[in-house]
Amino acid sequence: MISNLAFIHPEAKLGKDVVVDPFAFVDRNVEIGDGTWIGPNATVLYGARIGKNCKIFPSSVISGIPQDLKFVGEESTAEIGDNTTVREGVTINRGTAAAGKTIIGNNCLLMAYAHVGHDCMIGNYCIIGNGSGLAGEVKVHDWAILSGGTLVHQFVRIGAHVMIGGGSKVRIDVPPYIKADREPLAYMGLNSIGLTRRGFKKETIDEIHNIYRVLFQSGLNNSQALQKVEQEFRPSEERTYIIDFIKNSERGIIRAR
Repeated sequence: MISNLAFIHPEAKLGKDVVVDPFAFVDRNVEIGDGTWIGPNATVLYGARIGKNCKIFPSSVISGIPQDLKFVGEESTAEIGDNTTVREGVTINRGTAAAGKTIIGNNCLLMAYAHVGHDCMIGNYCIIGNGSGLAGEVKVHDWAILSGGTLVHQFVRIGAHVMIGGGSKVRIDVPPYIKADREPLAYMGLNSIGLTRRGFKKETIDEIHNIYRVLFQSGLNNSQALQKVEQEFRPSEERTYIIDFIKNSERGIIRAR
């Protein structure tokens, strides 16, 4: 149902069973998937691509132009996957020439007043807590949880299945599978509860934990610790992911408390 009090640009493309409530604004060059709800006073601007069965709550702004002085009006998008919920007052900026698009994955929850900057890449099943802010070109991998008030520096990467404590300042990369908190942000142990809930076997969780004991508690530097992990732990998807994540870090990774 499309309210006659909403503005829908004639060039916008809406799927089946889309609901647009009163006083919502949907710009041109916008695509909205089947079954999505656009709440009252929500603003969906040029370049938005919203998937199926999403919920866009009041006062959110999707695909606003980047808060980047290098942006000169180039074509770009802000893309939201299926089954994602965007709560009140959330702002998601579209991309710049750097990547051309900002991406939010499937089945995500962006809580009230969170901000996602230009060219960010957020994976599937992620939760971005109330009032959190992601600067430009941040990458958040699948199943990560950023608790309320988390602030993330530009270019930072956050690994899959990470749990970050509320009010944290994330200045450098956070490797996968762990909990991080304190100031400065530090390794606080494995996110074992999250991994268990997502079906990881106890043997796998124990192995990940032992890898991080080498990385964070052995007294070795990163290069030495990675070499020890490669030599002493059997090849596995989790071991490879951890090693590759750390080796490819350009900003460095957090350390143990």
